[in-house]
Amino acid sequence: MAKIETLSACAVCVPLDRPTSFATRDVVARDYALVEVATDDGERGIGFCYAGSTGGTLVAAAVRELLTPLVVGRDPHLTEGLWAAMYQETLLHGRAGAVMRAISAVDIALWDRNARAANLPLHRFLGAAREGTVPAYASGGYYLDGKTPKMLGDELVGYVGQGFGAVKIKVGRLSLAEEEARIAAARQAIGDDVILMLDANNAWSDLPTALRFVSMYAGYDPYWIEEPFSPDDIDNHVRLAEATDVAVATGEIEAGRWRFKELLEREAAAFLQPDAAVCGGVTEFRRIAATAASFSVPVCPHWFHDLHAPLLAAIPNGEYVEYFPDDQVLNFRRLVDGQLEVTDGALALRQTPGLGFAFDQDAVNAYAIDAWA
Repeated sequence: MAKIETLSACAVCVPLDRPTSFATRDVVARDYALVEVATDDGERGIGFCYAGSTGGTLVAAAVRELLTPLVVGRDPHLTEGLWAAMYQETLLHGRAGAVMRAISAVDIALWDRNARAANLPLHRFLGAAREGTVPAYASGGYYLDGKTPKMLGDELVGYVGQGFGAVKIKVGRLSLAEEEARIAAARQAIGDDVILMLDANNAWSDLPTALRFVSMYAGYDPYWIEEPFSPDDIDNHVRLAEATDVAVATGEIEAGRWRFKELLEREAAAFLQPDAAVCGGVTEFRRIAATAASFSVPVCPHWFHDLHAPLLAAIPNGEYVEYFPDDQVLNFRRLVDGQLEVTDGALALRQTPGLGFAFDQDAVNAYAIDAWA
């Protein structure tokens, strides 16, 4: 029986080439926490999470101080038991945020290690529902200084030219008239047959304001309105879902199966968007996806296409992976040694063991703000 010999963490800060905005925030850099687990049989696994514009060192500290003592010396296949132990031990430190992201990164590393040891790609190790490729949408449409509605439309046309039949843009930052100019340009550029998704990133705090914007957007046939309110404001998600024909999507900041269960039971979302690096790792992502399947609700994971492509392939109710075509927003792409291949708007699943990629250590060293320990 293999035993976990070491668990180490590192924090990096990767600046954006150009300051980028969405409805509620401006972003100039992104912090990531990286994790590696090693077992006494020579096998290794990697995990990671996005920590925010700052905060990578908080996640790394949580891994070292709270989780490492629980994990080292244990069987890496005890993913359920280790998850429960990590969660229970950290109850007083936070059941979400940096601590749950630390749990997520460690859990991802365990699953990656176990799949590598079995010489299977992660989606097959988990029990594949798909093979070959998974459907994806191109995520972009951010706010940039000087970016006109026409430039937004041209960006989306570029994604469609790459074969994507679904694209997503940011909304909710500007006035009603300015927002309509943007979505009108987007729809005109891509035509009626391409799916257009809208991401509000918690733009609104009250139902009347949200309804004004969503009612306007409805004329342009959006596939969904994502994160219209704070993730804690489930009541308004329910009210908006009842008041509009535009599907509501949410869940990217949610942690733990219990909050997702509430979203499902209250019919607050037509699409769930769990992020395995936020919600509790592969272990918790699978629970959430299974619960959503019981409600016949599709899952469209948030962020990290390298991680979520194999996870989507391993669930029966996965609909789309969010894909970032370049490294300007999801600059985590700069930290890994390979990129997923895109074919006709679908992502090719890696057939190499585990997640199928490794950290580019030179890049990690260049961006490190907290060295491996």
